[in-house]
Amino acid sequence: MEVQNLSKTTRRAEFLRKMDEIIPWGKIVELVQPYYYNKKLGRKLIPLETMLRMYFLQIWFSLSDPAVEDAIYDSLAFKEFMKISFGNFKVPDETTLCNFRHLLEENKIGEKINELVKNMLENSGLIMHGETVVDATIITASKSTRNENHERDPEMKSTKKGGNYYFGGKIHIGVDDGTGYVHSFEVTAANEHDVTVAHKLVREDDEYCKGDSGYIGVEKREEILADEHLAQVEFRTVRHPSSKKAKSECQKYWNKKVESYHQCRYRFHEKT
Repeated sequence: MEVQNLSKTTRRAEFLRKMDEIIPWGKIVELVQPYYYNKKLGRKLIPLETMLRMYFLQIWFSLSDPAVEDAIYDSLAFKEFMKISFGNFKVPDETTLCNFRHLLEENKIGEKINELVKNMLENSGLIMHGETVVDATIITASKSTRNENHERDPEMKSTKKGGNYYFGGKIHIGVDDGTGYVHSFEVTAANEHDVTVAHKLVREDDEYCKGDSGYIGVEKREEILADEHLAQVEFRTVRHPSSKKAKSECQKYWNKKVESYHQCRYRFHEKT
């Protein structure tokens, strides 16, 4: 009765409701099913869709294996998304989720799911073409050496940003400027510069590519000039902060107006 009489739907519950409606669960289950364990002996296998729902919750809310298990017990919105009723209250434990994640990683299921969703949007006419926005972000990793080999992950490196040092990897993404959908991505070590991966994020029919000051000079790189299509793409990059110092009041006014326009554009894309 207390649940039924709730007067407000939280933003988390609304987000999960929309995701439940949008995600093509049937097609994703068919995609993963050939790789899912099917042991006849041992305890009963947990339904594949249940594991996928738990895995997506972990990604969306950046939770560890034990944290997402606890969150499902604590959150009513998580329970409803997992389709776990009060009479059948059983949540997959953290070890089961860990094994499921390793299964997806070993068979590169994440890339296959991304390709499936991209093709569905493409066939539905929901993807625009012609302009891509590129960006990169650092994903921190543990610096601990308390593992079997007593060493850090060799694929992770250290880098400095904004006066702070980070250890981990970096994800480079290409976003459709019209819809905000991530159509391509590359993962590298954290010390890899943004500009070195930009050519892998541009689509074959893009005419423009936008990026921040980390992509200044991308049009002069060999991999861009050597490609017939990329050489014709117009790269629009934000100026470096040190070059924005104007010498006159007129230039200060003009620079302020231009920056304000670009900020409004980016806010619009973030909302859409």
